Amino acid sequence: MSDENKSIHDFDLGLICEYYSSVERQGPGSPEVTIKALSFIDNLTSESRIADIGCGTGGQTMVLAQNAPGHINGIDLFPAFIDLFNSNAVKLNLQERVKGTVESMDKLHFQNEELDLIWSEGAIYNIGFEQGLKEWRKFLKPGGYIAVSEASWFTEERPEEITDFWMDAYDGIDTIPNKVEQMQKAGYIPVASFILPENCWTEHFYAPQVSAQKLFLKKHAGNQAAEEFIANQQDEEQLYYKYKKFYGYVFYIGKKI
Repeated sequence: MSDENKSIHDFDLGLICEYYSSVERQGPGSPEVTIKALSFIDNLTSESRIADIGCGTGGQTMVLAQNAPGHINGIDLFPAFIDLFNSNAVKLNLQERVKGTVESMDKLHFQNEELDLIWSEGAIYNIGFEQGLKEWRKFLKPGGYIAVSEASWFTEERPEEITDFWMDAYDGIDTIPNKVEQMQKAGYIPVASFILPENCWTEHFYAPQVSAQKLFLKKHAGNQAAEEFIANQQDEEQLYYKYKKFYGYVFYIGKKI
């Protein structure tokens, strides 16, 4: 990977949104992992209020809705994602309980102590792990839960190449014990944390992108920005395979004190 490669944040948001609208998941994860994280939540009823912040097109939200009671509000900044989200809810006959709205995660509409559960898979990094935990806490009822997946280091020391990549992409990445400590300091009881298995990256995130990338490049033939974006995605994938023993996604579940 050359020093000239860009972070995803350097690309046009329209291109990013178009590309990720064509795949079910916008980040690593799986239905099995969503259900596993949900198993640590014990406060939900048919009247519960749940928010999925940074929901994307709702792959994980629909799994959540199919395995938990309550009403779910999916939040995402991109209208195209929310259009797909609401369409997916209708296809699964979940539209009475699941609704997506266009909103920024740092300007949420919820009232204080309105929510029983805040969910966020691979998205809290947009606001920052610590900031998200602190700012969103007020929306939870006492005893409410937060469940987020977050990029984390598995080791105290790493090769320079992958350290430099993540410091540029997301300098909030940290070790698992430090993330748990941050959750505790933000006013939660750390209930559980677990590493997402490799298939969340390989099978559920990267594999579906192979065909999506071919179609995207065909549609945008000759578009240098599109070609650079796909090359960037492929470089990130190669970095994962090269350094996966040093980092990955971790689910963190906390209970508001």
